[in-house]
Amino acid sequence: MSNKQFAQIIVDVPTMQTNQPYTYQVPDNMVGIIQSGMRVDVPFGGRHVMGFVIALVSDTDVPVQQLKTITHILDLTPVLNEELLRLSDYLAAETFAFRITILQTMLPNALKASYERILTLIDEVDDDTQQRLFKGLDQVTYQAREWTTEDIEKITQLRRAGKIEVTVKVNNKANIKTQLAYQMSADIEFLENEYQALKTNAKKQRQLLTFILGHMGEQWSKHNLQAQLAVHDAVLNHAVTHQWLTKTRIEQLRDPLATVAVGPTSPLALNSEQQSAFEAIIHAADEGQYQPFLLEGITGSGKTEVYLQAAQHVYNQGKTILFLVPEIALTPQMVQRVKSRFGAQTAVLHSGLSDGERYDEWRRIERDDVKIVVGARSAVFAPLRHLGLVIVDEEHETTYKQSDNPRYNARDVALWRGKYHRIPVVLGSATPSLETRARAQRGVYALCQLTQRAAVGARLPQVEIIDMKETLAAGPETNFSDQLRLALNDCLARGEQAILMLNRRGYSSFVMCRDCGYVPRDPNCNLAMTLHMDTKTLKCHYCGHEEAIPTQCAHCGSKRIRYYGTGTEKVEAELATLLPQARVIRMDQDTTRKKGSMTKMLTRFGQHEADILLGTQMIAKGLDFANVTLVGVLNADTALGLPDFHASERTFQLLTQVSGRAGRAKKAGKVFVQTFNPTHYAIAYAKNHDYEGFYQQEMAVRHAGNYAPYFYTIQIQASHTDENTIAKQMFQIVRWLKSRASNDVIILGPSPKPIAKLRNRYYFQIILKFKQRDEMDVLLTTLYNRAQKAKDDLQLSIDRDPVSFL
Repeated sequence: MSNKQFAQIIVDVPTMQTNQPYTYQVPDNMVGIIQSGMRVDVPFGGRHVMGFVIALVSDTDVPVQQLKTITHILDLTPVLNEELLRLSDYLAAETFAFRITILQTMLPNALKASYERILTLIDEVDDDTQQRLFKGLDQVTYQAREWTTEDIEKITQLRRAGKIEVTVKVNNKANIKTQLAYQMSADIEFLENEYQALKTNAKKQRQLLTFILGHMGEQWSKHNLQAQLAVHDAVLNHAVTHQWLTKTRIEQLRDPLATVAVGPTSPLALNSEQQSAFEAIIHAADEGQYQPFLLEGITGSGKTEVYLQAAQHVYNQGKTILFLVPEIALTPQMVQRVKSRFGAQTAVLHSGLSDGERYDEWRRIERDDVKIVVGARSAVFAPLRHLGLVIVDEEHETTYKQSDNPRYNARDVALWRGKYHRIPVVLGSATPSLETRARAQRGVYALCQLTQRAAVGARLPQVEIIDMKETLAAGPETNFSDQLRLALNDCLARGEQAILMLNRRGYSSFVMCRDCGYVPRDPNCNLAMTLHMDTKTLKCHYCGHEEAIPTQCAHCGSKRIRYYGTGTEKVEAELATLLPQARVIRMDQDTTRKKGSMTKMLTRFGQHEADILLGTQMIAKGLDFANVTLVGVLNADTALGLPDFHASERTFQLLTQVSGRAGRAKKAGKVFVQTFNPTHYAIAYAKNHDYEGFYQQEMAVRHAGNYAPYFYTIQIQASHTDENTIAKQMFQIVRWLKSRASNDVIILGPSPKPIAKLRNRYYFQIILKFKQRDEMDVLLTTLYNRAQKAKDDLQLSIDRDPVSFL
């Protein structure tokens, strides 16, 4: 019987022929060392590439003489576990993406870069190993391509025996952070002789040497050693000179939560609705049952407290918890609340971390150093083991969907992981997506509803709709109606705080020549550019093109240039005139670019160092400030006119969420919604906090238009640098689809996308609607593979359940 071993490997070549694993022969001396989830160096064509080992088998249909052999192992331990390998297979099919792209998406950036592993001796080894592999040094770089397989096997054995420590240095990305440390002598006879020779007045030296005798051979960081003994540098330097200690450097994990000072909190008393939801969730957890829950609760109803107490129950059973929030803006407050319950067991993952911080957090999770992970979309791939509960807060948010390849939805990945581990998955929202709510209506998800605010005496705020057509007809152009302006004055006079939302950043939407109507457009996207007064420039928010504000019309030479539309920057300037005494924090993409700036802004506002928080939709949800009693929506119509069947739903959700920031404690709240469409049903239902009414009417609209959740939707998008070429290609694709798809499939298009040109490429789309979720998968996979053979710079993508058609 053959003792040969073979590896199934996904190679780092994102083309259609490499989407399935290739079989490679495992050299005899690698058998027992190589594992699934490791990365390896393999020959491919005439070059060497990196590959992921996804399986090891003892037999193959391919003649052994035709197989190539693995050259080197690039990891000492797997970087992906069995669960994530299976998940990658599912997602490749689900998102019409190459599996290698999925595998790389799961890893932190530091592991995608070039890096080197550092091996450090922490115990005695034989002379041959010391001289041949370590060259007589205590630390060497792991040489995958220079060492033999026997050498690597020896290193693996030493690591398992705890005689060497492995750290990683990531070149040009995230260097391992180190700190000064001391290795304590292990020679007891030498140390005792030194102790006897000490002078009687050398008290600190005696204290240090006594400590060393009690911790011989141990390694202590300078910081911890001085915190333990309160000895000065001079005493430590003396110890090094006399060889009691040896200086070294050890890895210091970067902790993004190190500066988050949070005191411990105790669980709050649950009301009857919260208690019922809590018991249902923990029952499923105790039974080892996969069960998705929709926790639908009005704003301020205490959904987070239900999350935390369910997480505590699971944590007490020794299991881990994954806690997803839709965007970075919500992370600081949620992290504080989670950390207040679970302390150092909390890790955080989101795009606002540096590559080094993200990599260190990933390693803490991978090593089981932490049990709770809080993070945004990509945190859904956290390598947690023994997963016991998954929580998806604000499940309706579109930011859970990745906008580029691979186009996964973190909510769907969370459900997959819940099913894999047979555990409950809690989807929480005050305004659930229609698709989620429909599944709860059909019993696919268990529905738990919270209809009361959790704080004693707290009520939903009163909402007043203001018709801005009347405001502008009665006076000069302004962003503030009389009602909102007076309410802001009263709010500030009472020493309370306000939140103002305008979902458009910049100063003005565009500039225009008043004589000829010319509007400066971005040459790459053909879009009107947004005016930014802080930088005195016009900017395209899609491609980043930037140019100076014109003083003269490029078309007719006129100097009558006027600014039209409003952004948060302009509102900030107007507030300075209307309320000069008000302290304003503006929070949008322009002011939060700097690392940590968002957290600082929210902290300042929470400590009442500002009276008004002005921002885009990033301030609309998840924030909980007891002193906020007034919310103003300056223009509720920014999303209503978009060519997207989600427009009404997005508007209702945003208005309901931002309204919920007011009156969350004992003080009553008031909300003013300024609009040019006061009778629109999305605005009318938001005024009354009536999700049920909106759900029923919007479901009727969706049914009439054959949209989700009654139909599944696929968007086929393609682009090219030449508009005629892409138009012809898309018409050919439509003919190809119609000749093969069933008559039940609705095919719309092709048509230019609403934003038809981006970064010098022209975009067209085709929309497919059908009843059976997987009925088009085979055909679309064939189309995607055929597109890879296309020439002339055609780029095609397929998006399942798109969240936007712009």
